[in-house]
Amino acid sequence: MEYLKRVIDDQLQDYLDAFEAVNIEGPKWCGKTTTAKQKAASIIELQDTDKRDEYLATARTKASLLLEGDTPRLIDEWQDAPTLWDAVRVACDRRQQHAQFILTGSAAADIDESAHTGTGRIAGLTMYPMSLYETMESTGEISLEALFDAPSTEISARSKMSVEDLIFAACRGGWPAVLQPATDRGKLLIAKNYVKTVCEKDISRAAKQKLDPKIAKAILRSYARNVSSLADKTTIFADVTANNDSLVRSTFDKYVSAFEKLFVIQDIGAWNPAIRSKTAIRSGEKRSFCDPSVAVAALGLGPGQLKTQLKTFGFIFECMCVRDLKVYSAQLGGEVSHYRDRYGLEADIVLHLDDGRYALIECKLGSSEIEEGASHLKELVGLIHKHNQEEKQVPLREPDLLMVITGGEFAYTRPDGVHVIPLACLKQ
Repeated sequence: MEYLKRVIDDQLQDYLDAFEAVNIEGPKWCGKTTTAKQKAASIIELQDTDKRDEYLATARTKASLLLEGDTPRLIDEWQDAPTLWDAVRVACDRRQQHAQFILTGSAAADIDESAHTGTGRIAGLTMYPMSLYETMESTGEISLEALFDAPSTEISARSKMSVEDLIFAACRGGWPAVLQPATDRGKLLIAKNYVKTVCEKDISRAAKQKLDPKIAKAILRSYARNVSSLADKTTIFADVTANNDSLVRSTFDKYVSAFEKLFVIQDIGAWNPAIRSKTAIRSGEKRSFCDPSVAVAALGLGPGQLKTQLKTFGFIFECMCVRDLKVYSAQLGGEVSHYRDRYGLEADIVLHLDDGRYALIECKLGSSEIEEGASHLKELVGLIHKHNQEEKQVPLREPDLLMVITGGEFAYTRPDGVHVIPLACLKQ
């Protein structure tokens, strides 16, 4: 099968040009190994069933032997043999050459147990499932980077995806494996199998102890019911224990930690600008996943049900927006957060770039909600402007972009400067 270019490809090359080694992390099945192979000159796969025992034994006795080969040398699922981290770091110190190793892993390893963090030698790079542009469904007429560079430019574009198309894309997910099945039914099985595998096998490996798949599924289901909301973990714990009163909070936290370690749960932190009192701003995390299909599969839903549950799909749509924005902004150093206060003022997404620029974004599935989203953004800008007038000694940068991302058809710029953009028109 022909390799489809990923947004991370250029970023990976930049990192290889700058560092001795690159560690690509991200959820299982998001395409880390396939992408890394495009740059690798030699490969060692620790999960190769024919050689796994031999590789692990070598890693325990003399890990440096596994590093011999043409460079960049790809070490896939390196966290299965954590001693390789220090071996790579030492090899980098000795060779003093860029692009020596690419490490890939689908679980955050306990690097702190190693003798050295690898800082300055091993650069970390996070990968996500495929965005709509990478699956060739977004037209890519609106570039996020270009919009940041010229925020006052009036935009115009047209999406080719209907709400029904977006629902199917969310249920199917951005897993590269969905590009292979010939039928829609086959594509929808990928996310279901992903959730099943994570709950039945991967979570125990990540936690380094046997965990109950039924409890894992119940926790994931509760998280999915609260996707894109500020439900706290106490609420989710109460939801799960309503049908399982034997579960204690400390054990619940172990499950959640394992899901986070596997990059399945990726909650979004709060943006806390000094524009209201600290007690007014809601500082809790917003519940989110690496891919919207995880929420859909955990809930046991499909395209048919979601077509009649558009309110539920609105929350899932926001999760899909978060995924795509993370992909598109990665090379710009993008970080995603949210803003909400007790007065009802909100921005679903606050996208900060590493140079200080940022965008306030609302996610609204239907065109009838665009006005509401734009009003929230303008009110928040007004609040920031008022703060800067009153607190001249500590001015807060005003947003560079105001965006309402929709599931609609047309992209345009409103008279008030708010850009209305269908998700299926965006690219990096």
